[in-house]
Formats: sequence, C-alpha cells, structure tokens
Amino acid sequence: MSQRLPGKRAIVTGGGSGIGRAAALKLAAEGASVAVLDVRFEAVQRVANDISAAGGRALALAASVANEEQMADAVRQAEERFGGLDTVIANAGIFLFGQDAAATELDLRIWQQCIDVNLTGMFLTCKHGLKALQRQGKGSVVITGSPTGTHGCAPTFTAYSASKAGTLGLMRILAIDYVTHNIRVNAVLPGTTQSPLVTTLMEDPARRAEYLAKVPLARAADPGEIANVIAFLASDEASYVTGAEWYADGGQTAI
Repeated sequence: MSQRLPGKRAIVTGGGSGIGRAAALKLAAEGASVAVLDVRFEAVQRVANDISAAGGRALALAASVANEEQMADAVRQAEERFGGLDTVIANAGIFLFGQDAAATELDLRIWQQCIDVNLTGMFLTCKHGLKALQRQGKGSVVITGSPTGTHGCAPTFTAYSASKAGTLGLMRILAIDYVTHNIRVNAVLPGTTQSPLVTTLMEDPARRAEYLAKVPLARAADPGEIANVIAFLASDEASYVTGAEWYADGGQTAI
C-alpha cells in the first residue's frame, strides 16, 4: 500500500501520549517527518525514538502550547530540521477532572487554565504553524476538537466544553482566511477515547458504563482510530476538504 504522506513535514502538539502519540506514529508510518511536541520531553523523546527505530525521521520538542515564545521557537526548530513544514496537527489539550464544574461552582483559575491550553494553545500553534506553511506556499492544519464543543454531552465540564467550542470557531475562520494561501484547515472531533486524557473517567466502572451506553458502537475509540482520520485530513486525499468538522465519536452525536 502506498504511503499517504511521502515527503511531508509535520509538527504534532500533545504528541507524548494518547491521540497525539498515535497521530505522530501514524504520520511517520505514512512517510512524513514528524516533530513531536509536548510539555514532557521524556514522553516525546520516547515517541521520537519509536519513529526513528521504525526507519522514520523525528524531532522531540519540549514546549508549552500556551507560551508564544516557546511555540514560535519550536516551529522554527522543526523548520530548520526538516527544511520546512507543510502539516500542523494542533492536538494538545487538557481535561481537568475533579476541577472543571458547573458554571456557578467553577473557579476562575480552572477556567483560565483550560482556556489557556485548549484554546489559546490552539491559536498559538496555528498562528506560528500557519506562518511556516505560508513560507511553503501550501499545507494542511488539523485541529483536535470535541463533540463537547457542539453538543451538551459533558454536563458540568463547563471550561472544557467552552474551550472546545472555541477551537471549532477558530478552525472555521482560519479555513476561510488561509484558503487563498493554498492551506486547508479542518477539525477531527473524537468521542471517548482510550487515552490518558480520560483515564480517570474510564477507570470507574459505573461511570465508564454510563458514558459508553451513549455510544452506539458501545466502546471507546483506540487512539489509532482517531489518528487514521487525522492522517486522511492531512493528506492530499482530502484536497477538497477544508473548514470541516469530522466526527469520530462512535455515533454518539447521531443520537
């Protein structure tokens, strides 16, 4: 089977675990050189080592997506290593179990922390990533959203739901603003996925059963299943796809 992304050069945020790790491995398997970014260097170094061991090209980067100076520097390092960038996977995010709450009970500090990473971090990733794509004259951006940004399917998770709604608004305006630069911008919206982001949720058998009862496929996604959608959206196979929300939620939002 031919590779989807031969010669592509990508940066993946939140690449140390979960969907980000799976996306980095998938893009590399499809022929891309991949800069793997996370706040935890040890985690991305392991992913980069796995890519290299399989014969791919990888760069491990430690940065906070909420810090503009760090993100600008990370994009610069990726460009220098690979000779440019043409793929941006804006995936990093947090889900603050036990702290996110209904609005009247939500501490402003928790709200701000979630917005800083999930929305401002997406903006900064896209801002500096898009500059790199413009230097190449083309490219693709894939943002990790969530069904919580379009449906009220996560009661009491106010900050997370609002931040994910913001990412979709960001995706749509970027798709319009940069279409004339030959840059496509799309979003994948994963449902419940077996990743560290939802480990606490899935460890509780009663809560796990409650959540999965709302999923027609009756199971959580494997991160690799979400990575498959990301790889498609990043590839030239999706050349007529921009400004789109791609649900990968096991049918949850179809109910």
